[in-house]
Amino acid sequence: MKTYSSIAELQGIKKGGVLTIGNFDGVHAGHKEILSVASRLAKQRGTSVAVMTFEPHPVAVLHPEKALGVLTPLSMKLTLLEPFTHNCLIVLEDNKDLLKLSAEAFVDQFLMQDLCPSVIVEGDDFHFGARRSGNIETLQSLGSSREFEVEVVGPKTITLTTGQSLRVSSTMVRYMLESGHVEDASVALQRPYRLFGKIVSGRGKGRELGYPTLNMERPNQILPAEGVYCGYVVLRDARGVACRPNTRVPSVFSLGQARTFGDEFPLLIEAHLLSYQNKPITSTHMSLDFVKRLRSQHKFPSVDALVKQISVDCVQARKVLGCV
Repeated sequence: MKTYSSIAELQGIKKGGVLTIGNFDGVHAGHKEILSVASRLAKQRGTSVAVMTFEPHPVAVLHPEKALGVLTPLSMKLTLLEPFTHNCLIVLEDNKDLLKLSAEAFVDQFLMQDLCPSVIVEGDDFHFGARRSGNIETLQSLGSSREFEVEVVGPKTITLTTGQSLRVSSTMVRYMLESGHVEDASVALQRPYRLFGKIVSGRGKGRELGYPTLNMERPNQILPAEGVYCGYVVLRDARGVACRPNTRVPSVFSLGQARTFGDEFPLLIEAHLLSYQNKPITSTHMSLDFVKRLRSQHKFPSVDALVKQISVDCVQARKVLGCV
């Protein structure tokens, strides 16, 4: 896949293709709907799809103190976007000069000068240009005079585990995770939410209790609420490539401060593998795929009470994951 990272490189892209633009954080069901429409239109017209995204998020450039948590780090986002591109993924570094362009200047000085798309595919809530001044109607108006079409994709709604129907958005997924609703996040993402990070040495408490864990360095991603979860571990290298393809290890995850042992501990991200225990682990990184929240974190009256609860957690996890 060809990835373009500067405006100067865009001059080499074939003109007249189908373009879609967005931050695409999470690459959730709504994003996938837009990307699928772009792919379908490109196939019908015998042309290619160009997907344009930005790094970092515009808010992180203009208002660093208000920067949003990330659902998908860039490497993960590119992997998720790749199936929808036709060998053309544009990753531009957001900077204040680019973000100062008016909606009209963004189209004229950027899109038409370098890309000249025949169709731009966006959601109905698309905004662009300085201070998000341009919306989908602005884009349609500019398209009519600049000779490109605009395909508008309506909202994507999902049904939550509660039966409630909601429009999918990255903001909604962040809220779900921060409140511990990883099952609903999985519905919105059409896949389990994944943390990816470096394996680090722990305190050895889990091994002392008979439940050894792999510890993850805190990644630059949104963390689900503190609690105990079940899901899958995939051992990976620093690039995120699985060390053993198609090997997902059923596991129990703990996100919390281990208050049973005192209040001075930082937040820990630990994974107890329900299998694979006797094999040496040489991987440097791992990913955690969250399937279900088992319980909240709380301080136990004794270590024995904690061990008993961990045993219950493992039994419940095996049932949920179908590895009884």
